Amino acid sequence: MDDLTHILNWRRISSRLTTSGQPTEDQLADIQRSGVTYVVNLGPHHNKGALKDESATVSALGMVYIYIPVDFQAPSDQDFDEFRSALEAYPDQKMHVHCIYNARVSAFFYRYAKLGFEMSEADAFANMDSIWRPGNDWSSFIDDPAAIGKPNRYAGEDY
Repeated sequence: MDDLTHILNWRRISSRLTTSGQPTEDQLADIQRSGVTYVVNLGPHHNKGALKDESATVSALGMVYIYIPVDFQAPSDQDFDEFRSALEAYPDQKMHVHCIYNARVSAFFYRYAKLGFEMSEADAFANMDSIWRPGNDWSSFIDDPAAIGKPNRYAGEDY
């Protein structure tokens, strides 16, 4: 699977998992050509920057589309359970997981790593930290008491 660094906040999690912000339709084709068979989207379709009909685009490219719309203001344990189930249902498939900016996704992978899956907790934190530092509602979601009451901060903006 190729590294597609031209896609917003592209990251490689493992030999079978990659993540990013919202890919364009052309970038979804690049993702398909890189060997991905499953696309997981955590970004709600109504978000600014979302594709008009990503499900149809992904399906037309011969990939499977899994949609788990995560409310940025209220990430839930149910969202996480659906994310985890999607990853674990297809352990031998190449998957690309995205949202609008790769904030949701990097936090989900950090929480997943804290349970001992896919990557070390330190690597998952470094991956997330290269994109953003969650605060507010996300501090509880990722179990980071030090971030409670702090704003979400984005790499390159204020740290």
